[in-house]
Amino acid sequence: MKLARITTYPVKSLTGTDHASANVQGVGLAGDRRWAVVYPDGQVATRRELPKMAHLNAMSTDRGVSITCGESRIDVPVPSGAPVSVKVFSTKIDGVEDAGNYAALFLSSALEQVVRLVYFPDHARRPVDHSYAPEGHFTALSDGFPLLLTTEASLATLNATLEAPVTMRRFRPNVVISGEIAPWSEDTWRVVRIGSAVFRVVKPCERCVMTTQDPDTGEQTHPREPLATLGRLHRSARGKIIFGQNLIVEEEGHIVLGDEVEVLETGPSNLLEQKR
Repeated sequence: MKLARITTYPVKSLTGTDHASANVQGVGLAGDRRWAVVYPDGQVATRRELPKMAHLNAMSTDRGVSITCGESRIDVPVPSGAPVSVKVFSTKIDGVEDAGNYAALFLSSALEQVVRLVYFPDHARRPVDHSYAPEGHFTALSDGFPLLLTTEASLATLNATLEAPVTMRRFRPNVVISGEIAPWSEDTWRVVRIGSAVFRVVKPCERCVMTTQDPDTGEQTHPREPLATLGRLHRSARGKIIFGQNLIVEEEGHIVLGDEVEVLETGPSNLLEQKR
């Protein structure tokens, strides 16, 4: 098996950036989901309810993040202001920093919605849900886990059943694995080495309405697909529609496209497991 794609999403729910290599930190790939768009009440915005976020592209820079919308661009430096609190779903996160009025004006205009931009600094701490991972593991502004892994074999199986095939970008993984493996093999992986980094598989990824949106436009291409087909192919014991596996970082390191992927530990399919 080989590492076929590396992607970071510097600003949560905005378009991602593909890389030839990446450093793996405790909270995930360097620069991944360290920024987020938030509503005035501090709730983090996502493309689920704000599909126009697909029109914005984000790229990490040496000083912060660069965000483009059409021909317009803003370069936002890492802020150092007073900490604020935000929420990812129902999880309150303290110690993030507001990126200022200029960024807020740019994003509010582009999204036609009053929003602000926040940054998750190095000193902030957001523990991963202890129901799935041991204490001492953290993430930034992701939905809940440091990384998402998918495989080309599983996507090929889904696309073979879909009337209109979809690209992997629908599922927003951080790492994509290629090779002669059975579809859904990732459900049985427990510990994986990629390059010099080691990851633990902790939870199947439950899929949502974002997968029905075109990743470039945010437009819903079908009211039910690919979720309906995926639901017939691949559900957990709890009835959740699954594609991909959430990871935590056991050993930090460096990954490069083409790296060998070694499964160090396996077990029964984790789709059969109930929440702890």
